[in-house]
Amino acid sequence: MSWRCSRVSSTRWAPVSGVVVNAGIVAPTAKLVDMSVERMRRVFEVNVLGAYLTAREAARRMSKSRGGPGGSIVLISSAAARLGSPNLYVDYAGSKGAIDTLTQGLAKELAAEGVRVNAIRPGLIETDIHASGGEPDRAFALGATAPMGRPGKPEEVAEAIAWLLDDEAASYVTGAILDVSGGR
Repeated sequence: MSWRCSRVSSTRWAPVSGVVVNAGIVAPTAKLVDMSVERMRRVFEVNVLGAYLTAREAARRMSKSRGGPGGSIVLISSAAARLGSPNLYVDYAGSKGAIDTLTQGLAKELAAEGVRVNAIRPGLIETDIHASGGEPDRAFALGATAPMGRPGKPEEVAEAIAWLLDDEAASYVTGAILDVSGGR
């Protein structure tokens, strides 16, 4: 697969043919009964509305009926959407469940437009999101309990994204939600 970013002119960019929608924040761990409306609103505005707006703009630019080249949209969900994240981040889990639903619906909307839509559901990955939730060592502590015995690396998620973006390698893949979670 080759990657290219080129400008057509000083005022117009080359057509968009691949977009990764990676919107995700958490707040400190809490049970739902203790979460404020402000906290939940922020999590949903960033994780859901931010992703929907980005996906909408990608669809507008990529759809063949609108003059776009087609291509691939990859949304970043989370294994939390399947697991629920009870007593920790049930708001985050719910927001990522919305991303799974967006993936399914948008894949069907855009298939005839030449746009494939898929999602990656990372598990415990070595990123700073755990520190923002107040548990900087969470990926390492819980990663040890995953079937693969470790947390994942951002590069492992990136490789899965690159595969889904590749129009040759993943040409017949749309509406898929790929778990990159070490078996968790």
